[in-house]
Amino acid sequence: MAGRATVIDVNVRKRFGGGAALGADHESYKWWALSCTSLGMLLVATNSGTLIIALPDLERALGTSLLTLVWVILAYMISSTVLVLSAGRLSDLFGRKTAFVAAFLIFGAASLGAGFATDGTQLILWRIVQGIGGAFIFANGPALVTDAFPREQLGMAMGTNTMVAAVGLVIGPVLGGALVGISWQWVFWFNVPLALLGALWAATVLRELATPDSHGGLDLPGTLTFVVGLTGLVYGISRGGISGWNDPQVVVSLIVGAVLIPLFVLIEARSRAPMLDLTIFKNRLFAAATAAAFLNGLSRFALMFIFVFYYQGAQGDDPILAGIKLAPMAIGMLIASPIAGVYADRHGSKYLAATGMLVTALGLALMTTLQAGTGYWAGGLYLFLVGVGSGMFNSPNTAAMMGTVPTERRGIAAGARTMLQNTGAVVSIAFVMAMITAAVPTNVLFKIFSGLASGLSAAQLDPFISNMHSALWVLAAISVLGAGVSLLRPSESERRGAPTVRAPRALAIEEAISEEIEATP
Repeated sequence: MAGRATVIDVNVRKRFGGGAALGADHESYKWWALSCTSLGMLLVATNSGTLIIALPDLERALGTSLLTLVWVILAYMISSTVLVLSAGRLSDLFGRKTAFVAAFLIFGAASLGAGFATDGTQLILWRIVQGIGGAFIFANGPALVTDAFPREQLGMAMGTNTMVAAVGLVIGPVLGGALVGISWQWVFWFNVPLALLGALWAATVLRELATPDSHGGLDLPGTLTFVVGLTGLVYGISRGGISGWNDPQVVVSLIVGAVLIPLFVLIEARSRAPMLDLTIFKNRLFAAATAAAFLNGLSRFALMFIFVFYYQGAQGDDPILAGIKLAPMAIGMLIASPIAGVYADRHGSKYLAATGMLVTALGLALMTTLQAGTGYWAGGLYLFLVGVGSGMFNSPNTAAMMGTVPTERRGIAAGARTMLQNTGAVVSIAFVMAMITAAVPTNVLFKIFSGLASGLSAAQLDPFISNMHSALWVLAAISVLGAGVSLLRPSESERRGAPTVRAPRALAIEEAISEEIEATP
């Protein structure tokens, strides 16, 4: 009987993508898959940290305007945000392994090209291509992990991915400061070998475990509407603080965003194959967790952007020292994320996610006490607090969302989560940019954003510090709102009482086992 069971097991595994690599030790596949997605998270997180610390040097080397400098960041974020749903859809159609390998290759090629840029416009274009690669990493990472891990270990797995991203955020700023000392081009070129390694590793270890979703296609009208609408909104907000809110370009851009983003929702509601499948938001947990993820991106993402210029500008630190000073936030995430993931697996994520947002709000509120001459201990402590809050929120929130979605829809669900969180992050940077530049003299702004503010007096820096405080208060309030939204999700007892949705893959495997039992002598 034992031999017969072994034959059945081997045959079923072969039919569902096991192959030689996943035969006898199929149980270990989830760890190989996690190593691959963690490498992707390390790549994008480290790249983010290295670039943001290099912004003042980029402005001096390329002679860019302040607005162009901001769009070096925003171009990547917008392209990865608006394309992440299409990336998730393509992955559901044609396979997540193929998409993940392609993501590494696109990211690496764009990083190579960015290092050869001779002006701000070329750099922005390469950043858009880099964002396409990032979109496929963002869309497939959570889906691949969710495919590989059982639900009771999903929080731990997501926490590991978040922890690796936090390591990248710790390494990134310090590495960026060192690379800028060589040449700003190496801020991009260092990504190339890491991307090639990721592509090779993904091609070697990943397997297609999900059944392709062959229904529907790509939603080009929805994608185009969202691209233009979000770009218009973000451009209008980011330019408004510098040029004034009555600038014709600002007014037109904001009108375009205000018209097209609601139109996008209308298109998606009526489309046969929508980019954003609105039906997934009928699940109360998924809807509340996604809304909280949007508010988390809105409240937290601009923080590193603020502190790069606070340390290099207002406090006159060099890039390496500024990078080291930013590390406490990532260290807080590094510590809290895996612990929060394991806790959520055992006790649920509802109150943990809400508490994380409140801890983040507390850290943001305490930052409003910082002045240009404040000692480092205060800023470091508050950054650490925000990092702990973010770690408490992110991995449990993501695991709770992805665990409610059937297997064949996880690509699009991961894309929806990332799109909304990144939309919050994009708007966050544009909004904060508008706030901290308002009513600050142009010559003072130039010195702060170029890292040359050491000669400025306290009185000259006061408007920037005051605007920074106002922005932080708004971000803290948004984080409190996010905590309230997190509490709208159903409790663990309500979820346990709900009927279980059987994934097609699980049903198919059960049918295959029955067939093998009947066919095996």
